[in-house]
Amino acid sequence: MAEARGVLLPAYVVADESGSMAPYQRELGDGVASLCEGLRAEPMVAAKLRLAVLGFSDDVQVRLAVADMRTETTVPRLVIRGVTNYRAVFEDLLRRIPSDVKWLRGEGYRVHRPVVFLLSDGQPTDGTSWHAPHAELTDRNRTPTAPNIIACGLGDARAQTMVDVATRPEFAFLAKSGTDVGQAISEFFHSLTMSLVASGHALNSANPQLVVNRPDQFTMAIDEVGR
Repeated sequence: MAEARGVLLPAYVVADESGSMAPYQRELGDGVASLCEGLRAEPMVAAKLRLAVLGFSDDVQVRLAVADMRTETTVPRLVIRGVTNYRAVFEDLLRRIPSDVKWLRGEGYRVHRPVVFLLSDGQPTDGTSWHAPHAELTDRNRTPTAPNIIACGLGDARAQTMVDVATRPEFAFLAKSGTDVGQAISEFFHSLTMSLVASGHALNSANPQLVVNRPDQFTMAIDEVGR
């Protein structure tokens, strides 16, 4: 058997593009740009990652397909549109992630369990219809490439929803009450960059693991449930 070309961590940034995010489009754009620049500044880390950026509202739009940030020169642009449909997110990931992992393995890489960072500023407009595809996506028996999901809520997002979306309670975060939404978005992308850089370094260690940093001005969502 041929030796693997290396080990990769596929990372998906899933950003809310619904109409309520319109006042913060600049912060979203700046955040995506800073993420890309941060990974390009760490080529040894970027070599271990493949980044995708997806925007969601009524549906999911690919703003950046899984890419090697050492060679990717474009900056993904998020587009404000529509409402907040969570079902579309998890149905898309249910198709996309197994396909991407299969492709990366076909390119000769070993692949760590993918990670999804979801940012949303509101409650899903599709009720509970997203629960079924989310359950299938995160069930490692049904979906062997089931990702770890980190959920960050701000604005009108509720703590319980973030806890339900995240694959572990400690992966669910909520912006603190009174926090400026634009600032929270900036903090999300800063924390995301630091998490991916730390995780990339960890892939080279004797104990490879996913590193998740809590964004500044965010609290553990599980601590806010029921308040």
